[in-house]
Amino acid sequence: MSDDKNISEIKIQDQKIIDNTELNIWEALIPVIALVGMLAYNIYVFGDDALSGSNQFILLLGAAVAAIVGFKNKTSYKRMLEEVAENVKSTTGALLILLMVGALAGTWLISGIIPTMIYYGLQTLNPTIFLAACVVICSIISIATGSSWTTSATVGIALVGIGETLGISIGMTAGAVLSGAYFGDKMSPLSDTTNLAPAMAGGELFAHIKYMALTTIPTIVITLIIFIIIGLNIDTSGTPVIQDKLDAIDGAFNISPWLFIVPALVIVMIIKKTPPLIALLLGSLLGGVAAIVAQPDIVVAIAGAETLNFRSAYEGVMNALTVDTVVTTSSAELNDLFTAGGMKGMLGTIWLIICAMVFGGVMDAIGALSRITKSLLKMATTTFGLFASTVASCLALNLTASDQYLALVIPGKMFKQAYEDRGLAPENLSRTLEDSGTVTSVLIPWNTCGAYHSKVLFGYAGATAYIPYAFFSIISPFMTLLFAGFNIKIKQIKGEFDE
Repeated sequence: MSDDKNISEIKIQDQKIIDNTELNIWEALIPVIALVGMLAYNIYVFGDDALSGSNQFILLLGAAVAAIVGFKNKTSYKRMLEEVAENVKSTTGALLILLMVGALAGTWLISGIIPTMIYYGLQTLNPTIFLAACVVICSIISIATGSSWTTSATVGIALVGIGETLGISIGMTAGAVLSGAYFGDKMSPLSDTTNLAPAMAGGELFAHIKYMALTTIPTIVITLIIFIIIGLNIDTSGTPVIQDKLDAIDGAFNISPWLFIVPALVIVMIIKKTPPLIALLLGSLLGGVAAIVAQPDIVVAIAGAETLNFRSAYEGVMNALTVDTVVTTSSAELNDLFTAGGMKGMLGTIWLIICAMVFGGVMDAIGALSRITKSLLKMATTTFGLFASTVASCLALNLTASDQYLALVIPGKMFKQAYEDRGLAPENLSRTLEDSGTVTSVLIPWNTCGAYHSKVLFGYAGATAYIPYAFFSIISPFMTLLFAGFNIKIKQIKGEFDE
């Protein structure tokens, strides 16, 4: 992901890891066990609706359990509150990006940008190649922008719409989108996580990317093969009839390839290293201008006015930016698709992230995150054990701290010396951090990345149907363990491979 470089590369890197000598490993695990148990029961009761509100409160209850453990082990309330504040502060860029994505989705809907992408996509992509094409398209965009978040919020939304119209499961399409997006995020020198991982391990950026390709390329190839096989066997009840949908889109919007100028400008801005928050804000405003020019009737209808003037244009665009918007077509399926929640629609996800940061902040304040990571490090008696402990630590941090950056920073700081002591080059640590920390964040529904992508691609918090199909993220940790277990291309400090 790529949001605010200052937050990720300066403040997160320099964050202190809190130790608590009073805390033992079993006490550190109590809040985790309590949280997992409460979440499991809550999901059993509420199903997919759990993340619409009740799971947020469960995260606060988990934080309360952690606080009780902290009080028992001489951690002050003030210290916990300070760590919670720091955690929430570290997500400021992500929360603002969420609001801008909501705004962008609204104006890109009423301007016809997203419908135009779907219109042309339906004519060029068929069910057999669609999922594999999603992986390739999102890989290219994510490498160019360095951001899985931007990829998901732009072409990802359009591809999910195309897939749904073709009769392909939204979970499958989202899994393909995220597989490509996270491949590009890992391999792009523009990505902040790709810069952060070697910084924590003491390595160099391009050496890290080159070494990471050894595990990442096989993983994306396997992912593509899986999606090709799924595409060849997918059941869409025969060849889908799309002409009625094309007619419905054409009847509701003024479709034009000129509308692609707006998303192209946003992608160019990201490539030129414009901060994503600024690029998305400008993309939202440009979408509003495009709506007034290309879809004046829709703008007037959303404003509840009769004619287009300055006031109705302002009201229509502002509604699209901030609140629920629906564009009605002659197709009931498309009516469900052509809806946007604006900035208001992102508030549930922001609520989820804040609650997750409360839990992670208290866990850090009481020293539980440090204790769990150190216990995993003690288990690393072999080279493979060291890699396995790093993977487990990254997964545990994504699960408990609910933040992708902390899942790189804390294990990176804790394990750096251990890799050096075994004569292993820093690229081994940085690659393992990315293979298990960066990509698995999207598999945790209450992690900032999981919450974000669920909201963007599914339109509501709590959609986790993509998780079984996020093959790239699922396979990546196993691939790095496979290389470690069979001693494949394990680079030594002297610069040679130990094979």
